[in-house]
Amino acid sequence: MGMMKEFKEFAVKGNVIDLAVGVIIGAAFGKIVDSVVGDLIMPVIGAVVGKLDFSNLFVVMGPVPAGTVATLDALKKAGVPVFAYGNFITVAVNFAILAFIIFLMVKQINKLKRNEEAAPAAPAAPPEEVVLLREIRDSLNKK
Repeated sequence: MGMMKEFKEFAVKGNVIDLAVGVIIGAAFGKIVDSVVGDLIMPVIGAVVGKLDFSNLFVVMGPVPAGTVATLDALKKAGVPVFAYGNFITVAVNFAILAFIIFLMVKQINKLKRNEEAAPAAPAAPPEEVVLLREIRDSLNKK
């Protein structure tokens, strides 16, 4: 029973919950980046380079069974080893974009932290003796 209690304490800690939220948001953010790369950036790059579809760039590394269509998906389903360098290009571009976006976010967070640190601090509270003396003075002035 002690192990369950320890697990419950671990699972309910704020760090674990924050990590879970981060993973969920990260997964959603990854889908957005995949869409940006696949639907916006790669078609533009393909148009500039010559209307290439990078996801279907590959080299066949083994014998192709008769009647198999020469597409990446069909060859993979047929069990033919393929060197899918186009898919790697897409993943590398995804990583570069994601890394750049994270860099911009961290840069902005650091800038905000520096601004907070540079803000003037509130004046320090006077020592307790000074506060007591002021109270005594004010009470004598009221009489």
